[in-house]
Amino acid sequence: MAVIHRTTMSPGKLELLAGWLPRRPWYRGGTGTPQLAKAGGFRLDDPEGEVGIEFMVVTDAAGNGPVTYLVPLTYRGAPLKGAGDGLIGTSEHGVLGRRWIYDGTHDVVLVEQLLALLAGRTTAQDQNESGVPNPTVEVRTEGAGVPQGLTGPGTVTDTADASLVTVGPMGQEGPVTTLTVSRVLHDGPAPAGDGAPGRILAGWSAPDGARQHGLFAHLAAFAG
Repeated sequence: MAVIHRTTMSPGKLELLAGWLPRRPWYRGGTGTPQLAKAGGFRLDDPEGEVGIEFMVVTDAAGNGPVTYLVPLTYRGAPLKGAGDGLIGTSEHGVLGRRWIYDGTHDVVLVEQLLALLAGRTTAQDQNESGVPNPTVEVRTEGAGVPQGLTGPGTVTDTADASLVTVGPMGQEGPVTTLTVSRVLHDGPAPAGDGAPGRILAGWSAPDGARQHGLFAHLAAFAG
């Protein structure tokens, strides 16, 4: 179980994201400085207890109107080899010391635990309280559901509204598929009947305090 420390981080998460978000192809806030506020999210546990995993939802008030983004984050005590493209920055944690903070779509621990959530092998946790499940997180499966033993990331491709992560069977040859992580969040139901074996939906708060709920991630059907 991840332990959530009541302490400081310098620079803070929102400060780091304000410098990182405008360089993403899915950012819609124009050329001004982001005006970010935390809007929700959840955590997953690393079975080894080494990596912090957080799915942070932030709303940006810059630009023509508020836009809500999903930013999966991992927190590590040392650099992750081969994941330099996913590094958001470093921060000094009041208890744990220096932390290397990554865009989690580039981090094998986050991707594998997200796949475990889709496969029903782990439970989403509250963003701010240790050992408390997050009841807004909903996993939906279709057909045979999500296969066991998937791993990733292979490649990570950012589009105008999502990150596409290739995943496949662990330690063996076989078909690969795409894990799509939403970046721009929308309130409303997820599509159904398209063959996707698994989806994750969760909640967040709109700027006016209204509760919203939408698609965070889904796994595409295997081609063969």
